[in-house]
Amino acid sequence: MSQSSVLIHERIVQAEGFLVSDMGGEKVMMSIQSGKYFNLGHSGGEIWELLAAPTTLEEIVDRLCLEYEIEREVCVNQVASFLKQLAEQGLIVNAGA
Repeated sequence: MSQSSVLIHERIVQAEGFLVSDMGGEKVMMSIQSGKYFNLGHSGGEIWELLAAPTTLEEIVDRLCLEYEIEREVCVNQVASFLKQLAEQGLIVNAGA
């Protein structure tokens, strides 16, 4: 997967090797390999849960737009930015077709 962008129809999924815990309603995770900690926050934690099974940016945005009052374009931009950060940290991988 390109680490610079996540295409809207590209199937992505959580990478393996991370311990995840709920702390005060926010998802916190640790890389088993590097020992790095990540705080995904509430919204990021929700997106992380959606990434448990292969999904696309478009499917994540569809789900969030149904659940929250947010403009689709704003949601696409924010989710794409978040997924880019996850990809750069190796937290998500391409799930294939």
